Amino acid sequence: MSAAARLNVTAGEVALFASDMHLGDHDPDTAAQFFQALDAQSASITHLFLLGDIFEAWVGDDQPDLVAAQLGERLLRLSQRGVRIALMRGNRDFLLGSASVGQTWPERHGALLLDDPTVIQLFERLVLLSHGDAWCTDDHAYQRFRAEVRTPVWQQTFLARPLAERLAIAREMRAQSERNKQSQDVGDVNLEAVREALRSAGVRHVIHGHTHRPGRYALGDGLERWVLPDWLAAQGRGELLKVDALSPPSG
Repeated sequence: MSAAARLNVTAGEVALFASDMHLGDHDPDTAAQFFQALDAQSASITHLFLLGDIFEAWVGDDQPDLVAAQLGERLLRLSQRGVRIALMRGNRDFLLGSASVGQTWPERHGALLLDDPTVIQLFERLVLLSHGDAWCTDDHAYQRFRAEVRTPVWQQTFLARPLAERLAIAREMRAQSERNKQSQDVGDVNLEAVREALRSAGVRHVIHGHTHRPGRYALGDGLERWVLPDWLAAQGRGELLKVDALSPPSG
């Protein structure tokens, strides 16, 4: 069975979607909240899709993170039970799966690493999956940064640094992010960019995260997007999207 075919969700199966957990050792409460929610659903699902910003930061697949190890253990158990698991990079963990020697972090834990965006068959519908940050096209500075850090040269240069140095850079970037939280909000997607992505993919429905604006939104012309919530235990935020044949993501 091809990797793409493994992602198809058919009658009798159950898919679980989440994004923007921002997991890391800095926030054990949010990690516990997410793990509790995932554990409660794990016996009933056949597919798990984690659509980016799974981690607060990711400096390479050699990252020594206790919370990442706890997630990895859960993913491996699910995979060994036959659950099909797919991960997608976000704007904070864009180096996920970057190991150049041996297995990548997703591979070690029984997961596929998806391109962004990816189309899957979700029961009777073709659905586009994305983290969503690529569609925040009105934020020109961020799009320049996004393009730069995804180049092979930038990534190879960064990953060649000692682990301690990469971790120090990540801590400083997180501290800067915390300082900016009061004055900045996560930008929303450009709706025309989303419509164009749907038309280009030949589908009518999209599931994405990134914006921290959960909900179901009509885009006109029969197009629709479902936005996943972010997770933050301190503010009671976070929810899984569970989809089965009786509760599809679109009516």
